[in-house]
Amino acid sequence: MKWTDDRGGNIEDRRGSGGNGGMIVGGGLGTLIIAAIVFFLGGDPSSILSSGSMSAPSQTEQRELNADEKKIYEMVDMMDGWNTITWTEVFKENGMTYTPPKIVLFENTTQSGCGTAQSAMGPFYCPADQKVYMDMSFFNELQQKFGAKVTEFTVAYVLAHEIGHHVQTLLGTTQKVDALRRSGRYSEADMNRVSVATELQADFYAGLWAKKTNDKKHILEPGDIESAIDAAEAVGDDNIQKRAQGYVNQESFTHGSSAQRKEWFMKGFNTGDIRQGDTFNQLLK
Repeated sequence: MKWTDDRGGNIEDRRGSGGNGGMIVGGGLGTLIIAAIVFFLGGDPSSILSSGSMSAPSQTEQRELNADEKKIYEMVDMMDGWNTITWTEVFKENGMTYTPPKIVLFENTTQSGCGTAQSAMGPFYCPADQKVYMDMSFFNELQQKFGAKVTEFTVAYVLAHEIGHHVQTLLGTTQKVDALRRSGRYSEADMNRVSVATELQADFYAGLWAKKTNDKKHILEPGDIESAIDAAEAVGDDNIQKRAQGYVNQESFTHGSSAQRKEWFMKGFNTGDIRQGDTFNQLLK
């Protein structure tokens, strides 16, 4: 991935406010499953984030960020700039105005508009405060526990996916999904299908972002798209279930299979057309 001089200026860096600054998340299978479930979370994650089942470590220490952490800030700030430029253009083309989300970098634990955020939860978007929360140690977990090849563009893809959820909020999709969930009129299986559609659309938006940003900024290098696909496939529902329980139950999918995640990311990348991203296929009509 090629770097540019673009910066978004929407980063809220809470690192150094507590914890030990370690880059690798510990924990057993339970933590791994929680991270997988919440990874790329769409809709309202407050029920999980507010859970008292995971204790939040104390954040009382102050420390100086090291050189690598400062470079991470610059990288995410650059990616934020790319997203703002691309989505501002897409929204303008469709007669709308884009407002970028804040991106919160944290370590161990922090507070979000959806409740307490912790490292084991993975990156997520909170629609309540319109912020993306990222503990960068997740990418160590993604590589070491899920077997995904992690590159700088892997980070770009994950961020683009979460900003895709922000796009859904700006377009009203998130609110429609939440209304369906709160109505109580639909079965768990039906809501699982809606959840899958929500996640696959965010993957589509990530692919669209990659296409349009590369057309304008020429950021892609050989292997970048493959690293994004590798990450998407690693956290497909079927792959997670096979690792966790040894078999696949398609009715319980909430994020989509590895093949579906690849398919919709590549559809966004190949078309670059936001009108092609209707993953819901009448589910919200």
